[in-house]
Amino acid sequence: MKHAPILSKITRRRLVNATLVIFGMILFGACGFYYFENMTFLDSIYHATETVTTVGYGDFAPKTVEGRIFSTFFMLLGAGTVLFALTIVAQAVVQSELVATLGNRQKLREMEKLKNHFIVCGAGRVGRRIIRNLQKEKLPFVVIERDEKRLAEFENENIITFVADATLEENLISAGVTRARGLATCLADDAANVYVVLTARGLNQSMHIVARAVEEQAEPKLIRAGANRVVAPTIIGSQSMARALLKPAIADFMDSIVAETLDLVFEEVAVDKGSPYSGKKLRETNLSRELSIMVIAIRRPSGELFFHPTGDSVIEENDMLIVVGKADSVQKLILVNR
Repeated sequence: MKHAPILSKITRRRLVNATLVIFGMILFGACGFYYFENMTFLDSIYHATETVTTVGYGDFAPKTVEGRIFSTFFMLLGAGTVLFALTIVAQAVVQSELVATLGNRQKLREMEKLKNHFIVCGAGRVGRRIIRNLQKEKLPFVVIERDEKRLAEFENENIITFVADATLEENLISAGVTRARGLATCLADDAANVYVVLTARGLNQSMHIVARAVEEQAEPKLIRAGANRVVAPTIIGSQSMARALLKPAIADFMDSIVAETLDLVFEEVAVDKGSPYSGKKLRETNLSRELSIMVIAIRRPSGELFFHPTGDSVIEENDMLIVVGKADSVQKLILVNR
């Protein structure tokens, strides 16, 4: 987990202030030599710099009484001030390195504790939306991003961020890929996404992997590499625009569900072992009668999908129910099913 430490705002402010002090003292000394010794401004800058850096005059000695008095005062004030400023700079750099090192160790310990979590590779425009959705669902996750500037948005949030290259196997292992529940790779390069999928699938055969395809041609390659699902934002965007143009009523309904403005949500609910719904027909449950939840499809453990099941359809253990209903009703279903 090696990367350049991110300087805190306080550290950056200290560095800026120390630099301003140094240049301010040089400018102050240059003005004094220019006025008292009748030097050119370039020579004044040169001798002022010699003074504050304690190099010594060597080829120069003040000729006027005023110049000597000013030089004496400036040597004491300038050298001391600059030495103090340099001390602050060194302290800020060392402190930043120390904080970064301790922060990295803490993140590694936090990632080592994670299980059944999600990994988001890339914090660009697509990655940020995934992160916000995971936050909304209050699910544990790790963000891997090589550009630390993109992670500045999450600096003060309770998010585990990892400044690293997601294509490297050791970084995925550090993020807990062997214990992860799912991974989303949304890097800006298709080749990098393919490499992440290949590496992650090799380390965890059961993990659910969703990959971003920048170009349409990359979709089959990502599937062969081991991705469960491939999403091409450009294709989805164009399909959404076409639906909005040709079928605006359907587009409005779909957008309302996605935005949850109708208080309707799509959800997938796994029928766990011991669930009160296991072994029952749909008509025998309270899904439609009490919760007003519509079961759109049932997916068997084998992957077989039954669309729009009838009341005589039997819910089996380990089935996945694809439902739509009000958010509070769906939440009740999830709680009852556990």
